[in-house]
Amino acid sequence: MKELLEDQGYAVSSATSCAGALERAPAGFDVALVDVRLPDGEGSWLAPRLKALVPDGEVVLLTGLGMLEAAVAAVHAGACAYLLKPCATPELLVTLEQALRQVRLHREKRALARRAQMSEKLAAVGTLTAGLTHEIRNPLNAAVLQLVVLERRVRRLEESVQGPLLEPLLLVRDEIRRLDHILEDFLQFARPREFRSDAVAVAPLFERVGSLLAWQAEQRGVTLDVEPPGALEVWGEEERLRQVLLNLALNALEATPPGGRVRFSASAHPGEVALFVDDSGPGVPVEARARLFEPFFTTKASGSGLGLSIVHAIVTQHGGTLQVEDGPLGGARFAVHLPGAPGPLAA
Repeated sequence: MKELLEDQGYAVSSATSCAGALERAPAGFDVALVDVRLPDGEGSWLAPRLKALVPDGEVVLLTGLGMLEAAVAAVHAGACAYLLKPCATPELLVTLEQALRQVRLHREKRALARRAQMSEKLAAVGTLTAGLTHEIRNPLNAAVLQLVVLERRVRRLEESVQGPLLEPLLLVRDEIRRLDHILEDFLQFARPREFRSDAVAVAPLFERVGSLLAWQAEQRGVTLDVEPPGALEVWGEEERLRQVLLNLALNALEATPPGGRVRFSASAHPGEVALFVDDSGPGVPVEARARLFEPFFTTKASGSGLGLSIVHAIVTQHGGTLQVEDGPLGGARFAVHLPGAPGPLAA
C-alpha cells in the first residue's frame, strides 16, 4: 500500500503499532489509514487519539470484517470512512481523495474563522478610533504647542542652564511624537483611504526607500543591499507601496544584529511581480507566522501591533498577497506579490 500511494505522488509515513503511530502523529498528517487490528491495540482505540493530536486530519479504518458492527465502530471512533481488506486500488484512491477533500474543508473553515475574527477586530478598531481621535489629538496638539513655547523660552536663557532644562523637555516632545504616530497607525488601519493605481517602476521605489533607510542602517551597523530589479513595474500607488517597503525594511533592520544584512530584490512572474525584503536576523518563529498580520499581534516589547496589519491591508487593497517565510540570508523573507503593470515592461 505504501508503494502504491507513493507511486500516486503521496508522501507516506508508516508505523506498525499504535505506539509508533502516536509517536509520529505530532509531526502532522492529512489522512491516516489505520488497520482495525494492530499488535498492541485496536484501530478504533487509536483513531480518536490521532484525531486529538491532529484535529484537521482524517482517519480511514481498514478492516477485514464486512459487518455492520465494523461500520458503527468506525463512526464512533471518529473515522471518516472504512475500507474492507483487501481493497481494490481505485476504491482506495477514491476514498483517500474524499478524505483529503474533508481535510481541505476543515482548513478552509479555520481560515474563514480567522478572517471573521479579524473582521471583528477591525470593526472594534474603527469604533474605538472614531471616539478617541478627537479626544486624544486635541490635548496632544495643545501639549506640543506649549512645549514649543517652553523650548523657545529656555533657549533664551544662558547656555550654561539650557542643557539640564532642554533634556527632559526634548524627551517629552519625542514621547508625544511617538504617541501621535501610534494614533496615526490606528487611523490608517481603521479607515484606509482610497488610492489611484498607476504603473510604478520598482527600481526608483527601491532606491528611494534605500536612501531613506541608509542612515538608520549605518547607525545599526547593518549592510543595506539593493539588487537592481531592471525594468520591472507594478500596478499601484507609489506612496503606499513605499510605505509597505519602509515598514518591512524597518522591521528587518530592527531584527538584524550588527554586521548583518538587509536586502531588497524583485522577480517577475506571469501577471505579477514579487518584491522581497530579506534579512539575516533570527527569522520569524513558525508558531507566530499564522498570526503575524493580525491586528494588535506583535512579537516586540513595545509598539501598537498594527504595523504589519497596515502593510497587509495595503497589499490586499492593491490586489496582492503578503507572505513571510525563511529567507536566503538566514533570517526572514517578506514576499510582496503585486499585479504587474500592463505593458511590455511587465511581461
